[in-house]
Amino acid sequence: MRTIPKLLSVAVTAALFATPVLAAELTGTLKKIKDSGTITLGHRDSSIPFSYYGDNSRQPIGYAHDLQLKVVEALKTELELPGLKVRYNLVTSQTRIPLVQNGTVDLECGSTTNNLERQRQVAFSVGFFEVGTRLLTRKTSGINDFEDLAGKNVVTTAGTTSERLIKSMNAEKKMRMNVISAKDHGESFLMLESNRAVAFMMDDVLLAGEMAKAKKPDDWHVVGKPQSYEIYGCMLRKGDEPFKQVVDRALSETFASGEVNALYDKWFLQPVPPKNLNMNFPMSDELKELIGNPTDKSAEEL
Repeated sequence: MRTIPKLLSVAVTAALFATPVLAAELTGTLKKIKDSGTITLGHRDSSIPFSYYGDNSRQPIGYAHDLQLKVVEALKTELELPGLKVRYNLVTSQTRIPLVQNGTVDLECGSTTNNLERQRQVAFSVGFFEVGTRLLTRKTSGINDFEDLAGKNVVTTAGTTSERLIKSMNAEKKMRMNVISAKDHGESFLMLESNRAVAFMMDDVLLAGEMAKAKKPDDWHVVGKPQSYEIYGCMLRKGDEPFKQVVDRALSETFASGEVNALYDKWFLQPVPPKNLNMNFPMSDELKELIGNPTDKSAEEL
């Protein structure tokens, strides 16, 4: 389990609950939001239960989305904008970073891993989830771990850390896998369900989400030794510290108040749309520690 020194934890908490940003002249994203009266939130369409469409309304829902709305509420207070409008912008694994960088999206909270490579392109909030990368496969497939994938079709989602990991494993171990890169998690599972791949590699909690919406959830299981541990964070533009402070403070207050426990229960331990199936995904010790000691560091740095 990763630990953060107590002294560092106290310092981080003190910084997060510092003076409101309006004490200084607005710049960057805060000025953009204040001047326009609008914030643009990036969201996913199939990252169950973090950020996805639950029905035909094209309105995003999910655990990460609820946390994102906590940031919106904080901004209403910080910027004295009770009528702050929210605009939604759909992103994919491949478009999410460019859309944050170019200003189309102000904040993206979905299922984005904070890692060193991405930190060179965008900034991350304090983490709100920790996962392991594993495999989803049929119970009858005979696949129990990654070594069983030699010579077989394996699907993952394009633009994800899982894609990089499985391709690297394939090359280094000469496993002769045919790695298929689908455009999103929904398409990845469709490839698996239609027998065009024997396994789907992705973050364990996202795999549990795909199981929850499967035609026959009991036909599937998640297997394999995790190939990495990853922390999810919200993405925002680099070099915009005042905005980042508001985002971090909003999330950290949600953690400290205990509100996060109700949100977690709602999305991971109770039936969720679209099929009202329960993911039965209890909070891990690693996540409890992350919530108790907020940090914007990646798993690679801890």
